Amino acid sequence: MKFARVVTDLALDKVFDYKIPPEMHGLAVPGSRVQVPFGHTKKTGFIVSLTNESDFPHNRIKPISKLVDTQPLIPQTLMKLGEWIARYYCCSIEQGIQVLLPGVVRGGNVKKKKQLAVKLVDRKKAEKELPTLEDKFPKQALVIKKLFQRGETLLSTLKYELSISDSAIKTLEKKGLLIKEKIEIQRDPFSSDRIIPSNDLDLNDEQAVALDSIKNAIDEAESVVTLLNGVTGSGKTEVYLQALRHCLIQDKSAIVMVPEIALTPQTVERFRSRFGDRVSVLHSGLTDGERFDEWMKIHEKKVSIAVGARSALFAPFQNLGLIIVDEEHEATYKQNETPRYHARDVAVVRGKMENAAVVLGSATPAFETLYNVKKGRYKEVKLQKRFDSQPMPDVKIIDLKHESGEVGAGYSMFSKTLVSDVYKCLDQGEQVILFLNRRGFATTMQCLECGYVAECEHCSKTYTFHRNYNQLICHYCNDIHIAPTKCPKCGDKEIRFSGLGTEKVEDLAKKIFPAAQIARMDSDTMSSEKDYRAVLQKFRTGKIDILIGTQMIAKGLHFPNVTLVGVMLADLGLHVPDFRAGERTLQLLTQVAGRAGRGEIPGRVLIQTLSPFHPALQSAKNHVYEPFFHEEIDSRKIFFLPPDTHMILIHFSGEDENLVSKTAANFAEALSKVLIGDDFQMGDAVPSPIEKVAKKFRYQISIRTTKVMKASLILRQAVVGRKIDKRIKFYVDVDPYSLM
Repeated sequence: MKFARVVTDLALDKVFDYKIPPEMHGLAVPGSRVQVPFGHTKKTGFIVSLTNESDFPHNRIKPISKLVDTQPLIPQTLMKLGEWIARYYCCSIEQGIQVLLPGVVRGGNVKKKKQLAVKLVDRKKAEKELPTLEDKFPKQALVIKKLFQRGETLLSTLKYELSISDSAIKTLEKKGLLIKEKIEIQRDPFSSDRIIPSNDLDLNDEQAVALDSIKNAIDEAESVVTLLNGVTGSGKTEVYLQALRHCLIQDKSAIVMVPEIALTPQTVERFRSRFGDRVSVLHSGLTDGERFDEWMKIHEKKVSIAVGARSALFAPFQNLGLIIVDEEHEATYKQNETPRYHARDVAVVRGKMENAAVVLGSATPAFETLYNVKKGRYKEVKLQKRFDSQPMPDVKIIDLKHESGEVGAGYSMFSKTLVSDVYKCLDQGEQVILFLNRRGFATTMQCLECGYVAECEHCSKTYTFHRNYNQLICHYCNDIHIAPTKCPKCGDKEIRFSGLGTEKVEDLAKKIFPAAQIARMDSDTMSSEKDYRAVLQKFRTGKIDILIGTQMIAKGLHFPNVTLVGVMLADLGLHVPDFRAGERTLQLLTQVAGRAGRGEIPGRVLIQTLSPFHPALQSAKNHVYEPFFHEEIDSRKIFFLPPDTHMILIHFSGEDENLVSKTAANFAEALSKVLIGDDFQMGDAVPSPIEKVAKKFRYQISIRTTKVMKASLILRQAVVGRKIDKRIKFYVDVDPYSLM
């Protein structure tokens, strides 16, 4: 007797055995969506595995009610990946399986779009009738001619193009010349785009070596992980494109993961210009209908390449040959909801499970990736020069303590050198990027009379002042207030706003460079992908001279006329309580510096700072990365920190601080009795660096270990399904990206 082990949509972390009816044999397979009896109701679930045995009495096991789909939605290898995610990231089996499918597919509420179309019943009969129609019924004749040319055509399209009414169509139906029927229509997120086809470019020697290495990995059909370590502008994307072509020639499928795909239209355009309709794009900017159709194209084997952010990793290909993770160091690959997986790491696991080559690309690889290279787990190929042989931009560090602005103290964030260099660029018709990774006008509103500071009442953070809206906004809980005109505490009118954000940089830049066309790009000004595309198009065509923005302008942009990048204040991420602060700062500075000098004119980068001798800034200045890596690794080993170990954080939050603190402390005490030995180091339950967010107090327990899977399995038993006080929320974060 055959049994199916089914996981339902209930968060019970259990699989349930069901009989497979004879008529479903061969059809009910792992990955199939089924409806099963569950108590007095019926539930939808997925078959995880098949078995000939069951621990339950056979006469008590109920049969599967029905197969929901004719084909399994999830390939068997992906089901195994979902189970691995549940084990490693300490979540229920249901959560591990659910992440494999987009919600619009899993929910079953979105269907394929259908519209009425018309087609000829008999072409010969229509040809015979055409002369009569042309003589007596010219509009009917137009319909027949159009169908001769195009074949089956949407009714709405036909009526619009020929300016005809329903009566002409109905008459032709009655004459038996055409028939109406509903056909499936693809919802196309790119219907308004014009894509110009492109061909492979000639590669330089370094690119050719890199491509050969990736081709060999694809051909060997073994899970080889390759780090493509290439400086900004070295042509990594062209290597990806030609590797994808080789993969398609081998009749294999491929996944390309990029960070924040909705904000990098240039990248998507390059893939579609090379491979056209063979590419499906998955990202959060699509409508539910578009997302459903794009996913179904993959499921129905109509495309061979999936491009997207985290969710693209789970594209249901069954002959996967290549996974590319571009900018693999980016924070956006880490999911911030359960299951809190890191897409780069899960990509490596999927590649191993399916014998697919994995390419991790970056100019600033994550230290975890470099560590795996040094340990011999990953291969590495380097691209050390720019594709067009242009030199790397000249980088200069400006100490703001010693160089103030030349137009008065109010403009001190624009150093003399930066102002002078911007004017030179503008005079020569070149473009400038000014980068600051903080939005808003000012970070603090303070009364100089009584010392009052505007702090969010829900969070342990100050409000940020946004002058365009005259609002105080908390960037953690999004609490908003109208900015007061006098001190709420003492009534003094001399309120001061201090700190710096992109809005303030824009305001100052317009005063210092009044003749320049200036635009700002941050989450306050970019409400949609359409806004982002519009600004980039203006910048590309030279209608914008100075582009000001946060990290969304630091990567993925190629504008040959940008010759100067100014980093307004490099210190923002350096002095936070996180051991990765220096690593992240160096990555961000390297990426934004790479926007300069990508054309024929050499680039220049000015990094303004109050910490000019910090090793991360000196590494950025000298275009070196690995020396900083080795220095950091030695330090981290001393303190038993990643990547030499793995870290796990357990987070607790609630509105009652005493209850949160007590719950976390009790949990830590219980864990200390099971996480025993030199392989584990566990800290006490302590307040999080940002202790309060959205009215909730936050505590955390940190675990560092060399046996991460062992620790995860122990934690999973202690966490999944555990019932604690309903006023407390808690979760486990394995390999956290941020400690904040």
